[in-house]
Amino acid sequence: MKRYSAFAIAREGLRYQQGWEKAWGNPEPKKHYDAIVVGAGGHGLATAYYLGKNHGITNVAVLEKGWLGGGNTGRNTTIIRSNYLQDPSAAIYEKARSLYETMSQDLNMNVMFSPRGVIMLAQTHHEVRGYQRTAHANALQGVATQFIGPEKVKELVPIINIDGPRYPVLGGLWQPRGGTARHDAVAWGYARACAGMGMDIIQNCAVTGIETEGGQVKAVNTSKGRIETGKLAVVVAGHSSELAEMAGFRLPIESVALQALVSEPIKPCMDVVVMANTVHGYMSQSDKGEMVIGGGTDGFNNYTQRGSFHHIEETVRALIETFPMISRLKMLRQWGGIVDMTGDRSPLISKTPVGGIFVNCGWGTGGFKAIPGSGWAMADLVAKGEPGPLAAAFSIDRFREGRFIDESVAAGVAH
Repeated sequence: MKRYSAFAIAREGLRYQQGWEKAWGNPEPKKHYDAIVVGAGGHGLATAYYLGKNHGITNVAVLEKGWLGGGNTGRNTTIIRSNYLQDPSAAIYEKARSLYETMSQDLNMNVMFSPRGVIMLAQTHHEVRGYQRTAHANALQGVATQFIGPEKVKELVPIINIDGPRYPVLGGLWQPRGGTARHDAVAWGYARACAGMGMDIIQNCAVTGIETEGGQVKAVNTSKGRIETGKLAVVVAGHSSELAEMAGFRLPIESVALQALVSEPIKPCMDVVVMANTVHGYMSQSDKGEMVIGGGTDGFNNYTQRGSFHHIEETVRALIETFPMISRLKMLRQWGGIVDMTGDRSPLISKTPVGGIFVNCGWGTGGFKAIPGSGWAMADLVAKGEPGPLAAAFSIDRFREGRFIDESVAAGVAH
């Protein structure tokens, strides 16, 4: 596969752009693969990529019922941070954050990683204590964060109102090396790298059944035929419970819609990411000038991938007190994604009751920031059959054994 470079751009410009290769093909599935990854979103593609890069397993198919990156990967607000409270969470998110820093070079694709920094606002005294606790935990974990006062917050975010009548800004948890990346480019970069290793990315290929024999996975039935495999990685976010049911077991997750929107583009006014969890909203400004805004999940289980005006109104109304200027903006577009949540708000990277089937799900609202770390840990599990140090704490067994990884406080919100 040809490398992208400034020289390649100049060369193809002279050739009237006729020499570019397809980033990935459109193959028909083979009858057998050493491993199948279901889900061509960020986590699934990262799993396949690290199976090849770290373990030399390249006879791999990535199956996607729709189009590549068309699920949550293309429907999120692109926030990247690793300032979580519990040690297992901080480890995997920090691994992911560090991999994002070199991703453009590793994948030979500009993923537009922008380490602009992330502030989680403390707008109650309870939040001040909670974020100070997290900052101390992060110091022990080697995660660079700090608790800052309201004056520093105002310096970093001039448009913010720190003296709100109901929710004044009392400080914030500041991670300077957090930021954002282009969600589509992350999926495209992983897909191109997987295709370059000889893997098959098969779109519009829905899994309709899973065959097992003697407690082991044998094959998957799809809309494009039957495919045999000895290892099956289920990485389909909110639809994980559906595939688990096909294989004969249940997962401790629930699926809920999460909505977001962007405003009309305006001149640069905010160069950091701000999460205001007391009023339940977060905001950043895209490279195109749009204000990217998100809030909490719907209050009921559903598989909807569209927005609703009452929820958008609630999120924007909550943010206007802290960012008064956004009251004058018009909404450009809105959307929804399906988030999968466990009881302790931490993910599953685990073996299952069926031999050879592994699951990666339960990331809730924090899936995008975890993509490279999640793929690294999942590839380790699929290749070796046992979890490595990053994934060991995130097994399904923790719910039976009472080893919860409670991140509802560190996540800032209860989801």
